[in-house]
Amino acid sequence: MRLAFWRAGKDRAVVERAVSKSKAEAAHKAESAKVEAAKVEAKPAPVIAKQAAVESGDIDLHALGAALARKRGWIIVPTVLALVASIAAVNLVTPRYKSESRILIDGRENVFLRPNSDRAEERQALDAEAVTSQVQLVLSRDLAREIIKKNKLAERPEFDPVLQGISPLKSLAALVGIGRDPFSMTPEERVLDAYYERLQAYAVDKSRVIVVEFQSADPDLAVRVANSIADGYLVLQQNARQDQARNASQWLAGEIENLRKKVSDAEARVEDFRSKSSLFVGTNNTTLSNQQMGEVNTQLNNARSMKADAESKARLIKEMLQSGKPIEASEVVNSELMRRLSEQRVTLRAQLAEQSSTLLGNHPRIKELKAQLGDLDNQIRDEAAKISRSLENDARIASGRVDGLTASLEQLKKQATSTNGQDVQLRALEREAKAQRDLLETYLAKYREANTRETIDTAPTEGRIISRAIVSNTPAYPKKLPIVLIATIATLLLSSGVVVTGELLRQTAPRAAAVFAPAPVQPQAAVRQEPLVEPVVEPFVEPVIEEPAPLQPEMTAGAGVAEFAEIEQLADSLRAAGPAAKKVTVLGTAPGEAVTLSALTLARHLARAARVVVVDLAASSPTIAAVSVDASAAGLAELMQGEASFAEVITRDKLSRLHLVMAGRPGFDRSLLQSPRVSLAIDALLRAYDHVLLDAGGASDLPAELLTASARAVVVPDASMTSDARTQMCEQLKAVGFSEVTMLSKPVQPSDAAETLRVVAA
Repeated sequence: MRLAFWRAGKDRAVVERAVSKSKAEAAHKAESAKVEAAKVEAKPAPVIAKQAAVESGDIDLHALGAALARKRGWIIVPTVLALVASIAAVNLVTPRYKSESRILIDGRENVFLRPNSDRAEERQALDAEAVTSQVQLVLSRDLAREIIKKNKLAERPEFDPVLQGISPLKSLAALVGIGRDPFSMTPEERVLDAYYERLQAYAVDKSRVIVVEFQSADPDLAVRVANSIADGYLVLQQNARQDQARNASQWLAGEIENLRKKVSDAEARVEDFRSKSSLFVGTNNTTLSNQQMGEVNTQLNNARSMKADAESKARLIKEMLQSGKPIEASEVVNSELMRRLSEQRVTLRAQLAEQSSTLLGNHPRIKELKAQLGDLDNQIRDEAAKISRSLENDARIASGRVDGLTASLEQLKKQATSTNGQDVQLRALEREAKAQRDLLETYLAKYREANTRETIDTAPTEGRIISRAIVSNTPAYPKKLPIVLIATIATLLLSSGVVVTGELLRQTAPRAAAVFAPAPVQPQAAVRQEPLVEPVVEPFVEPVIEEPAPLQPEMTAGAGVAEFAEIEQLADSLRAAGPAAKKVTVLGTAPGEAVTLSALTLARHLARAARVVVVDLAASSPTIAAVSVDASAAGLAELMQGEASFAEVITRDKLSRLHLVMAGRPGFDRSLLQSPRVSLAIDALLRAYDHVLLDAGGASDLPAELLTASARAVVVPDASMTSDARTQMCEQLKAVGFSEVTMLSKPVQPSDAAETLRVVAA
């Protein structure tokens, strides 16, 4: 059993106290019975009458009051003891300080960060279930791990009891199934249990406020943790929203890729059908045939206008020529040749007028000028006739163009009539392509919005902190006055109830009380309790040294007398040191099994008057397995791997009361001895034993903290070491952390080991 070594020393005193108390109570009851018998004999007649009335079945309240007054010591003493014990208990218990923070769940959101589709919608109020769900989010393990890591709670003994050591009472309770064994739990489980034990979160009734309460022995830590929980809750919500936006953007990205392919396929089908059906689209999103019809119609109208205009102008010029009127048409006036001829005519007329002032009409110069004027007039009329003929030609050309455009227009009308059915199919394909394209654009807008919301550092949350925790100097636990009052009143009522119950039993069964009250109860109690004492006390009354005198000759005749005397003196000094020599590390440079033999010899000396255990950390000698009652028992390696418990790794010495803990079964992984849990196991042994001896061998690969923490060193040197080397080694060992170093003069040799161990075991 894991704690058998602890119970060995503790239960003896408890049992002895129980036996002495039982004997005292039996003697007290016998004496009380005698006094009561004397009182009954001395009762007067009225009292006997009362007793007879009681025997009839009635309850005598006066007798109950008298019994309470008579046995007031049995009521007052337990009540006072309960009062004192409760006061001492509430003052010994480490107080806890409570701090609280409050969170309002309002469900509000920044209107600028709200999606476009939700801006016009009314935000729904949160119901009670939603607030309760947020409370569970505050109590989530993910948030608890973040708070524990942020505030370094795992490094505090308040949250990890293994760091400050497990009391034997808790270990015993865990052994019998009351509570959980801290050593069987992971560090994270231990810290989480302590964290949830001190945390309380609840929703205020008829509100959307969550209260977060945290208790700790450190008021500042309680404030920090309570505020950290509130902040961590908001951060957790922000992360959840960002994760939601991230998941939405990832989903939209995949859908966008699929929609792009669908849009591309739909548009390809539209273009393919359009090319096959020759339903090409021109400007203004109209088909090419319709656009051509419009253009041909426009050209036809223009041609008709040009034809009519040319015919009108030609007819007007012709009429002017026939009538002899001056030709004033714009086509004639704007002609370059006509302008030059008109200018020459004006010049000749000016010359004619000038010459006519000095010359007669028959003068050759006058005739010449008149002839030139006549010639210019003929040229002007010829040019006008030519312009008229060109206009007639333009009219004929325009007429031919009108005929051609009319034929083209009729042909386009026939073509448009034949393509109406195909145009309907084309519009259906275009509608499908447009629907896919609109959906793609919508997804793209949502994707951009989700991507933007994902990158926002301060995403909106469902709540806000309305009250932060502050430091409280008043302990919230324990409630001293209520506990003291409850314990005192409960003890008072219980003791009074016991007295009243005893009196009622005595009243309702007076004859039985008279028969069984005499003193023979005492031997019955002694007989009943005696078997309970013997089995428990017997193992601890072993004769440790029964035959010291007969062994002295053998010991003197042996080869290891010097070593035996030196180790015995060392054992006496360690025993005298008491708690200062609770942990002893035996190491050295001697070859072979000298270190292990020296450790066993020293431990067997100490085990004569104390509880001693030897822990094998060297695992280089089969001696410990050879002297153990179970050579194949598990060791520290199996304990570190969880394959064995303390009950399985602790064995006994064949020749003494010494307890042994081996390093592990053959072939174990030696790196397991470097685990931090080995230190925890050693600490547990230190709480259970008077002396713990660590057989460290050469201590080449063992952690220094494991060997030196609160420990003395016993060095087993090589016989060839010089005194200077021994002194230097002692100084070095003190420098690394040993409180005191003892150097043996010479190691225990294997040749005299058997004789020495046998003598020590006696």
